[in-house]
Amino acid sequence: MIPREDVEKSLHGKNAEAFRIIVEGNGVGGVVVSINKETQNNALELLYINPDCHSKGIGQKVWQMIEEKYPETKIWETHTPYFETRNIHFYVNRCGFHIVEFFNPRHPDPHITEIENGDGGMPGGDGFFRFEKVMQK
Repeated sequence: MIPREDVEKSLHGKNAEAFRIIVEGNGVGGVVVSINKETQNNALELLYINPDCHSKGIGQKVWQMIEEKYPETKIWETHTPYFETRNIHFYVNRCGFHIVEFFNPRHPDPHITEIENGDGGMPGGDGFFRFEKVMQK
């Protein structure tokens, strides 16, 4: 379950663009991206799909649509907790991302402060992977 404050932070972030995921007329999830029009280094801030709809190819289709909507993107970036093996599989094996960094108490994310999270800067725990996908032109 994604904490409400994480969803709110994503929705109200600088350069945020949010979309609902609708399948057969039903809302089954959402996606929030952050689009930097100057650098075209963009971020997938949030992608969630109702668990009842997992393993049906919806996430992969949504990601393909996001890539098509932002063809000028040079690099996509996203993060996920180290224990979320389903997410890691999805980003690496289905979407073509690469793990490029592992944030943990000995290597904290410099963009997140202890004050923001109260846990040494690691939202949701003590370890996060950072992923990148370099887009080919």
